[in-house]
Amino acid sequence: MPDFRGLTRRHLRALSATVERGSVSGAAIALGVTPPAISTQLKLLEEMVGAPLFHRDSAAPFAPTEVGAEILGLAQDFERLTSRAGDRIDALISGATGSVAFGVVSTGKYLAPYFVAAFNRAFPDIRVTLEIGNREEIIAGLERDAYDVAMMGRPPAHIRVETATLGDHPHVLIAPPGHRLEGDNEILADDLIDERFLAREPGSGTRVLMERFLARLGGGRPFNVVEMGTNETIKQSVMAGLGLAIISAHTCRMELHDRHLITLPVTGLPLVRQWFLLTRLEPAPSRAAIKFRDFFIANRAALWPKF
Repeated sequence: MPDFRGLTRRHLRALSATVERGSVSGAAIALGVTPPAISTQLKLLEEMVGAPLFHRDSAAPFAPTEVGAEILGLAQDFERLTSRAGDRIDALISGATGSVAFGVVSTGKYLAPYFVAAFNRAFPDIRVTLEIGNREEIIAGLERDAYDVAMMGRPPAHIRVETATLGDHPHVLIAPPGHRLEGDNEILADDLIDERFLAREPGSGTRVLMERFLARLGGGRPFNVVEMGTNETIKQSVMAGLGLAIISAHTCRMELHDRHLITLPVTGLPLVRQWFLLTRLEPAPSRAAIKFRDFFIANRAALWPKF
């Protein structure tokens, strides 16, 4: 069982710098100490953990082991949390400075930057860090208090958050111009059964939505689904004729406007969900986070895209 009672920031910084620089001497230069000091900190850390932190017998002797990677994650969390604590104290003192960690699900990256830019113009001394991830990643970030505010679809039930509805989130079936079903007024499951559907990875909210819709549409019949890593890859692949996709209309607004993509009229589409803004309640949000939340809500109508 690891014993972290003697753990200090010096141990964690020595580990982070050694992994980043790839050597003890490089870490020493980065931290302004001697190589023996770094070696001592690493030795003490390994004794606390009770396991090697590096693959010393490999071609990359300072590549972290699984245990080392876990401690490295702890070091990164520690630096982030102490930085945020300092920013929160500054915000409490001045009321107009600080930082906001803003987590956004992948489809939200087509909306969130406009709100962040508008907020930066109104509050230039509050720094907003925008992080993008799939739904599971953003929820995990909320769980470990990595985000002050988050933007996603259906809020998680197991985390204490304040939620505000931002606006509609329509999902449409996209195809390349000239597709054989273009112009049809009513497309049925039989028309789509031979099509290939391009989808995000498991854990993506859009993937879950697509799978549920296809299950209802086809009455349980299997559809051909091919996984792709990003919405951009999906859009480009649909334009190239590799398949169809059910995707957030926000992600392809420009392509639809320029007719690089078209939508197909399937009964039950568009699927209209809602975007939500989530503010973590424990610990209590900083003044900077509250300012960001209030600004977002007050300006949602003016900044929200229309379809």
